[in-house]
Amino acid sequence: MARRVLIMGAAGRDFHDFLVRYKNDRSTEVVAFTAEQIPGIAGRLFPPSLTGRRYPDGIRIHPEAKLERLIRELSVDEVALAYSDLSHQEVMEKASRVMAAGASFTLLGPNDTYVSSRKPVIAVTAVRTGCGKSQTARAIAEVLRDHDVKPIAIRHSMPYGKDLAVQTCQRFETAEDFTRHRTTIEEEEEYQPWLDHGFVIYAGFDYREIVRAAEREGDVLIFDGGNNDFSMIAPDMVVTVVDPHRPGHETGFYPGMVNLVMADVVVVNKIDSADKAGIAAVVAAAKQHAPEARIIKARSQLVVDHPELIRGKRCLAIGDGPTLTHGGMTFGAGTLAVKKYAGKLVDPRPHLKGSLATARKRYPHMGRELPALGYSKAQIRDLKATVAAVKCDVVVDGSPANLSRILDFDRPVVSVGYELDSRSVRSLREELHARKFI
Repeated sequence: MARRVLIMGAAGRDFHDFLVRYKNDRSTEVVAFTAEQIPGIAGRLFPPSLTGRRYPDGIRIHPEAKLERLIRELSVDEVALAYSDLSHQEVMEKASRVMAAGASFTLLGPNDTYVSSRKPVIAVTAVRTGCGKSQTARAIAEVLRDHDVKPIAIRHSMPYGKDLAVQTCQRFETAEDFTRHRTTIEEEEEYQPWLDHGFVIYAGFDYREIVRAAEREGDVLIFDGGNNDFSMIAPDMVVTVVDPHRPGHETGFYPGMVNLVMADVVVVNKIDSADKAGIAAVVAAAKQHAPEARIIKARSQLVVDHPELIRGKRCLAIGDGPTLTHGGMTFGAGTLAVKKYAGKLVDPRPHLKGSLATARKRYPHMGRELPALGYSKAQIRDLKATVAAVKCDVVVDGSPANLSRILDFDRPVVSVGYELDSRSVRSLREELHARKFI
């Protein structure tokens, strides 16, 4: 009799794990998905067109709150955890809920979930959300391009739309592709910077299809990780980014510590804004858990398009949504820019509307930087209403997405981003050369 499995996920890793590990395994039967962490993704159906003949009705996606009830009603034998950026405490709390309901609890490893490529693969991962993976991945891509090696970026899975059947493999080269694929703000935060630098990026969740398409275009594939998840594609080199603003998190969160232990290169990011104790702590952890890895200390340099608009003005800082919510950070690039250029940071918390007010209750650490939550049209409306309610002179957009294109602000907007400093880029170039990528 097939072992009855429930996949506990958050829209992305769960679907990938089903396709790679379970879809064609006749010794198992996936009876349900649960969804958590990302708003508005429960209640969908993983469609029959993707589940195949063994699952003619598709597979229902339920809220994780119903976990124990589903285990009982569906006679679940095993629950496989398939999402990221959970503290080790949270992982074991979930395991305890599963086991108390009678089922076994499984963590699938890389060898069970990797997709292989004929082309060289560099995986850029992190120990937490918001460490600076994408700027590191883009810096690697720039080095490759400078040496006439064509990189193709592949993003960690983010299928947040209603119709999963059209999100298996997506290609982004221009902003028009956002409209074609009906992307959310959270997706555009990850894709827009790649487009700004002249790169193509693929996304979706069927990594066999994605890899085959990307291989036709590029010489080297760069996996741009999400949250602190490990790569879906078997890598030839693992670059793991750690954050000295959150010392201790590199060994306290799942699966971020997996990335640390697997690392060939550890990038200690943000050394220009972190204190010495935090830097020393993450370097010590890297030396202990990845003793063979090269450690690169990197500065995240602020790139501000109109700093003169900040000085002396009331500024509303908006930042990357996942970093400021489940990533646990209270500030980002926008706040740093306001402080650097002597602006006055306005507190948006008294003005939060709808889903943003709900998010603050769930993430009470939220500070004076507004998370750019936009997983749905309703959330985008709440974000726009919140911005309109805040009395400020300037909006400082530290979100990687181009919010001006989405929200149509009625006040001046200053765009802020991060890029790696030239010294750390040289170190990455040396490592790429030593490993024969260039």
